[in-house]
Amino acid sequence: MLIQTIKNVFSIKELRGKILFTLAMLAVYRIGFWIPVPGINQEELAKLFQNQGDTGALGRLGDFMSTFSGGDLSHSTIFGLGIMPYISSSIIFQLLASAWPALKKIQEEGPTGRQKIMEWTRYVTVALCIMQGIFWLGYMAQRGMVYVEFANSPLWWVMGVAALTAGTVFLMWLGEQIDKHGIGNGVSMIIMAGILARFPDAVQSLYRNFEPGEPDKIGYMGLIVLAAGFVGVVAGSVLMTVAQRRIPVQQAKHTRGRRVFGGQKSYLPLRLNHGGVMPIIFASSIMIFPSVIFSGLAETSKVDGGWFYNAMTWISNELKAGSYLHEIGFMIMIYFFSYFWITVQFNPEEMAKQMKEHGSFIPGLRPGPRTAEYLETVMTRITYVGAAFLCIIAVLPSVVNTAMNVDYSIAQFFGGTSLLIVVSVTLDFLQRVEAALLMRNYEGILSAGEETKGPRIRSARA
Repeated sequence: MLIQTIKNVFSIKELRGKILFTLAMLAVYRIGFWIPVPGINQEELAKLFQNQGDTGALGRLGDFMSTFSGGDLSHSTIFGLGIMPYISSSIIFQLLASAWPALKKIQEEGPTGRQKIMEWTRYVTVALCIMQGIFWLGYMAQRGMVYVEFANSPLWWVMGVAALTAGTVFLMWLGEQIDKHGIGNGVSMIIMAGILARFPDAVQSLYRNFEPGEPDKIGYMGLIVLAAGFVGVVAGSVLMTVAQRRIPVQQAKHTRGRRVFGGQKSYLPLRLNHGGVMPIIFASSIMIFPSVIFSGLAETSKVDGGWFYNAMTWISNELKAGSYLHEIGFMIMIYFFSYFWITVQFNPEEMAKQMKEHGSFIPGLRPGPRTAEYLETVMTRITYVGAAFLCIIAVLPSVVNTAMNVDYSIAQFFGGTSLLIVVSVTLDFLQRVEAALLMRNYEGILSAGEETKGPRIRSARA
């Protein structure tokens, strides 16, 4: 059945072309991922990240960039900033559109308005790249990661910032090309490719650390727990990604002459995890700053010593990943941004207004404000469950890393945000392929029906 489905996928010329084009664009991304920025001592930079570990502020920043942007600061390549500046710019305009009536009006103008907002998004992306590029190059020059002859050259600074900016703009262009000519969401596919590219290293690290009987290594029980966690998180991620709260909706009946129209029953699907991975992205970015700030204060007051230095050092250590205070703050931020996201993106008043205009209503509720209040209450309750799941997903790698002494690079692939992103993007990709197959009367990948019959295939090819 699966082999026949794969044959059906590649027997459709248009679908085959889209899949191959997507794979080609991702291959281009991986090739450019290894082109370094000139003038940087890559060996010393790799040692710096290695010494920082997974719990240090710099290590957390590197993990964040690798997971959520498709970039990697530890190698300082032209794709080091990844696609994150473009994502940040898009989020800024989404938030502004919900709070600024003038921008919302432009967004509602249709394709012309969306094209104008997209153009502004690209300009803001370039500005963010320039600021982040200057900050990152300055940080490396301060740490001695840049060769002396380059660090004192204004031409190198212009070249380095231009290279990092051009890398992000090129990734943005790649994502748009996948959206137009490929299959799947281009930005999400780039992020997923960056995550999957680190999977072989995690497996090798797991193999090196697998020594039964050694107290500081992974044994058979640890391997079983990791495998069970992997299966459980994948199953939970699939369940929570597609989970919906279906609210029954009744369409009003209309009588025209002797004929009666309407009266159909349907449902309004509300996603249990409405914000997707966005609350974790926001929370992760916010939790980086306290660690960086207090680490800097501790380093500054190290010479004087005293109670201030001791206090800053204690707070800095408690805010490292895996510590109790950090994980509690992380979960609080996830809950906050989960509700913040539905406040910005979910508009019950508008939904109730559209239902009333189309002659639909929720049984037992009056159309209008009462319906909007009910939808808001339901979304608030189901978001509590969705945010709890995101907290478990986000904290699980740190718990496994601390409790089982498993390397963080291994733990984040056998449970955590990286796995959630991969599952979500893969489901979206399969659903798009499924829709393309069903349009041509083929049996879909996710369908559980009977095996595809010969006449159906012949009629589809005809």
